[in-house]
Amino acid sequence: MTKAPTVEDVARAAGVSRQTVSNVLNTPDIVRAPTRERVELAIAELGYRPHAAARRLRTRRSSTIGVRLDPYAGGISGVVLDRFVHALTERASERGMRILLYAARTPGEEIERIGDLVDGGEIDAVVLTGTSHEDTRTIWLQERGVPFVSFGRPWRSDGDGAGGGDGSGVGAGGHSWADVDGAAGTYAATRHLLDQAGPKIAFLGWPEGSGTGDDRARGWSEAMADAGSAGPRWHTEESVGLARELIGAALAADPTVDAVVCVSDSLAIGAHLAATALGRPDLPVVGFDNTPAAEALGISSVEQLPEQVAAGVLDLLMGPTGGVVLRREQRDSAGEAAYVLVEPRLVVRGAPTPSPSPPRPARR
Repeated sequence: MTKAPTVEDVARAAGVSRQTVSNVLNTPDIVRAPTRERVELAIAELGYRPHAAARRLRTRRSSTIGVRLDPYAGGISGVVLDRFVHALTERASERGMRILLYAARTPGEEIERIGDLVDGGEIDAVVLTGTSHEDTRTIWLQERGVPFVSFGRPWRSDGDGAGGGDGSGVGAGGHSWADVDGAAGTYAATRHLLDQAGPKIAFLGWPEGSGTGDDRARGWSEAMADAGSAGPRWHTEESVGLARELIGAALAADPTVDAVVCVSDSLAIGAHLAATALGRPDLPVVGFDNTPAAEALGISSVEQLPEQVAAGVLDLLMGPTGGVVLRREQRDSAGEAAYVLVEPRLVVRGAPTPSPSPPRPARR
């Protein structure tokens, strides 16, 4: 049986004292950056993992990250958050951390719940999900000095995301976050349909005002503009039935639509059912989330890769080497909050695999 590496092994490999290794693990801010990086590299190479119980007693920390368990709402697309939480739990465990799930129905209730958990010493940090315009949770966490990272950008209600005027939220200065590049996903989907189906590609999204929905709509709009094409933009609430009703009426009124890009798999399934009822079962439809339901119906979809988002969240919160110290805020050289933006991939079904589309032009 191979002996697990010890603090002494790490110190020897990094050429430092045992106390320096302890400082890197528990109070990294007091260690000079070059030394800290050398120790972190030795930790990663040796696969050293501090004893969790001893560390909790020594540091008076719980080594636990809190994440809200979203209320069950039925539907199709909740599988993405399920995958994210599962991946976050696995990867946190590899870094000597635990995940604590808590329930909350409103932002105010979540703030109260987080406060109880932090004050009781049950969690050291938080991963937020479901970010929204002017999110009160992030303001509260910053004021309390609780380390946190969000799955989702810090959207602003002025239409600028949280950063550049393109509405992307990239370059946000509010807090650290990880997210999926929804615009890149719908851009790739639209370019594929322009190549395979025709120039008139419609977009079916949620009502305007949703940060995530507007970001995905932007990718379609940019792809259409780059191709010199035009198509209708429709919107409805997240409902298979409402999407089926809307698309049924829209396609009956305008049968020249070549394909439809949708903001979610739920709406894509509704669009597919409507097209089938109108005698157009082969109308190309692309969803977003790549859920089992879309796969079962043979509907193409954009895969979010929530496992990569989970890895990015932990890198922002803990550093890339797997150390156990939680960071309060990470900033880049320009003073902006650090972020991880994961590019999704298009999964094509029922048609030949497309040739790679040109990358979405950067719009800053």
